[in-house]
Amino acid sequence: MTPRPGLWRRALARAVPRAFRGVDADALEELEERLIMADFGVGASMRFVEAVERAARGDGVGDEEGFRRVLADAIGAVFAGDAAGELAVAGTPPAVYVVVGVNGVGKTTTVGKIAHRLAARGKSVVVAAADTYRAGATEQLARWTEMAGARFVKGQPGGDPAAVAYDALAAARARGTDVVLVDTAGRLHTHDGLMKQLGKVERVIGARHEGAPHETLLVLDATVGQNGLVQAREFSKFVTVTGIVLAKMDSTARGGIAVALREELGIPVRLVGVGEKLADLVPFDPDDFVRGVLAGP
Repeated sequence: MTPRPGLWRRALARAVPRAFRGVDADALEELEERLIMADFGVGASMRFVEAVERAARGDGVGDEEGFRRVLADAIGAVFAGDAAGELAVAGTPPAVYVVVGVNGVGKTTTVGKIAHRLAARGKSVVVAAADTYRAGATEQLARWTEMAGARFVKGQPGGDPAAVAYDALAAARARGTDVVLVDTAGRLHTHDGLMKQLGKVERVIGARHEGAPHETLLVLDATVGQNGLVQAREFSKFVTVTGIVLAKMDSTARGGIAVALREELGIPVRLVGVGEKLADLVPFDPDDFVRGVLAGP
């Protein structure tokens, strides 16, 4: 599925003024405020504004097209080297992707969408139901997995999540499966015990399969703004977060969190949720993002 037309234009509708009337103190202050309100983060917002100011005062850039080009270059540089939506490939299959996040962000739904996306590209997928605690979690994931056309491995209610991940990996290796997706229980980033449990899942998988997990994807609710940055920072203390999935992006006009995550934590956004359907997951494309920023309301 390709990105929906206007996704980033809607998500970043108020980030940049419709027109640069001139680069004076008021205009620069307005630009900075807009970027901060759109969740670009204070540090990145200030740096982008400084780039525009330098271009106006020192580089001879005096027209609106020039200002927008400078801003586009500054924002684009944050994502330099990021491949749009690409997940890591395992040297020896299967690739193992662990999906983590706080309660209520749409993590299980996202796992189903990732499984569907991979299957649509011809990959065989095993989904591990490592959320063994939440009532109904296994049944919910089983439905999403069936719709995606993937295989399903579950454990006993209240069982060890690491054991479920281990069993799924063993089954995938025995059958020559391309990808293992591990769905973990949602947990508050302030709960040390449950967070340490994620570390155990990573260790068990790594001991069973070299290089695994090849991705640890943190699902964030795009509507929570800068709190997503706090969640990412805390999860990174316990597991190696390699990429972000921004869920519910179709419900916010503050998509600048993608910049804040990359700028402050060095974690790239891999995928973006844009709706409730199985196919409503698209790759994050930095070029599309920059075009959306500059499109204006």
